[in-house]
This record gives sequence, C-alpha cells and structure tokens, in this order.
Amino acid sequence: MADVINGISNILTAFISMDSFEIAEAFQGPAAYVVGTFLAIVGGYLIMLVLRAVPFLDKYFEKTVLVTTYLIIATVIFVEVIRRFVFQVQAPWSTTLPPYLFLIMTWVGCAYNTRLRAHLRFTEFRANLPRTGQLLCLTLDAVLWVTFAIIVIVTTIKQTANSASNFQILLGTDDVMQWWFYICVPLSWMVLSGRVIENVIDDYRRYRTGEQMILPSGLGT
Repeated sequence: MADVINGISNILTAFISMDSFEIAEAFQGPAAYVVGTFLAIVGGYLIMLVLRAVPFLDKYFEKTVLVTTYLIIATVIFVEVIRRFVFQVQAPWSTTLPPYLFLIMTWVGCAYNTRLRAHLRFTEFRANLPRTGQLLCLTLDAVLWVTFAIIVIVTTIKQTANSASNFQILLGTDDVMQWWFYICVPLSWMVLSGRVIENVIDDYRRYRTGEQMILPSGLGT
C-alpha cells in the first residue's frame, strides 16, 4: 500500500513538473493503474458533464472530429497522388501524417459508436432476457469498456511520455512531434469513458421508469 501511495505521489510530481522523462518513469507499477482508473472514471465523468452541459458538443463533437480528420486524410492523399504522378513532386510528410490522423479518427469514432451502442450489442439474445438480465448485460458492457479504457490510458500515456522524452519527430517534418498525436489516444478513451458513464446513467433511469432497455441503434443518428 505504501508503494502505491508513493507511486501516486511520484506520478503527481511528474505531471506537475511536466517532464516527459519523469512521467514515463513514474508510470510504472500498480500506482499507474490507480491513476489510470481515476482518469478514466473521474475524467470521463467530468467530460460527460461538459458534453451534457453543451448540447451542441454532445451531438456534434465526435462527428466533427471524424469528418474533419477524414477530409484532411482524403485531401492529403488525393493532392499528393496527383502531385507525385503528374508533377513528379511530393511532400515528404504526406505518407506519414495520414496514419496519425487515422489514429485520432479511429478512437474518437470508437467513443462515438460506444455512445450509439454499436459495439457489444448481441441484441437478439439480450432482447429476450428479463429486464434485470438486460440491465446486468448493459452494466457488464460498461465495466468492460471502463477496464479497457484504464489499460489503454495507462499504456498510451507511457507511450506518449516516451515519445516526448525521445524528441520523436513526425517523419518528413522538422518540428511536428509525434507525441502531439499520441496524446489524443488517452484523451479519446477518456471521452469514451464519459460516453459509457452517460449510457449507464440512461440505463438505470430506463430500468427505474420501466422504459425499453435494449434500444435499436444505427450509425449516423
């Protein structure tokens, strides 16, 4: 227990100092997962409150990120293919930037589809369960997602800190750091955790009020 408390103290000190090497070193052992649990649950809850307080963000945040990153990726590929095969020139970063933008698009999209319950549905099976069984299945979904979020947040914070401490630069550029993109992964999973908490609150409200528990869902709603 004392080791965990000391580890948490070291992590907080490292974050306050904003030293990437110290953060990477501090995020070792069980203390990292305690902090990761706090970030996933408390951070996710705070994000949920912000999204619910601003209906525009609640409805369009993930959609905006998805469409923006997709358009940038498509534009870079389209323009650079023409430049390469027609004009025999190509921006050196044109093949390295799209994968990092796709990284952002993937995990923000995962958060969006979690809110829509497009993952872990098993609708045909769950719809035939009693209401308590349906609630238990939905709660299990939430526990699994938060567990995944804790693991991803901890490991990607370490990866981000390692990248920053090694001054890894996006290939083809002079001053664009890779960690700028890596940090979007734990942030995306905090958004995902917020969406999971939002779903849990809705599930228990429906359970108490007698509303339908297993709802149909579709992408783009």
